[in-house]
Amino acid sequence: MQKVFDALIDGYLLDKVGISENFLSLALSKNLKENLVKLFEEKKLITAKTGIGNETNLNTAIRSDKIFWLDRIHENQHENDFFDIMDAFVLFLNQTCYTGITSYEFHYALYEKGSFYKKHFDQFKSNASRQYTMIFYLNTDWKLADGGELCVYFKDSSQNISPTNGKSVFFKSSELEHEVLLSHAQRMSITGWFRVD
Repeated sequence: MQKVFDALIDGYLLDKVGISENFLSLALSKNLKENLVKLFEEKKLITAKTGIGNETNLNTAIRSDKIFWLDRIHENQHENDFFDIMDAFVLFLNQTCYTGITSYEFHYALYEKGSFYKKHFDQFKSNASRQYTMIFYLNTDWKLADGGELCVYFKDSSQNISPTNGKSVFFKSSELEHEVLLSHAQRMSITGWFRVD
């Protein structure tokens, strides 16, 4: 994984957005996608809110995805394999970039056709614990016409990133405003944050 980690961080340092096409194996991506589909079919996903703690809001005019938090307590082998990779990545970040990451949090995200998430930062104004954002896409056979790109905004430009299967994206949570553009097909991912608590 060292080469994969190095390449992702090199891209981040160069462009403020690190992109990897093979951070997770195809087998693990497939298994995680199957988990997400099963959770959706069992109606275990919840409509996502904005905000933190007692200041959360349900506003489908801002975001309309559904989520389910990953957790080792589920004792799901594929989630645990994912967390093992995240543990290794945190160790890498702390040893090579001196980030001081102390924890992380990740959830499945499913955007049904017609869903979106308006422009936002991932770090809360009242809580700066989220340091880095990372997204893993689980969409096989994704086409340009399906939309659903991650649009990342820089000072004088923007970048659209298609949510194709196996792609991972990494950026600083407080630095880059971004949005999920309107999706014309069911769009699946794992999204999370590396934290300093």
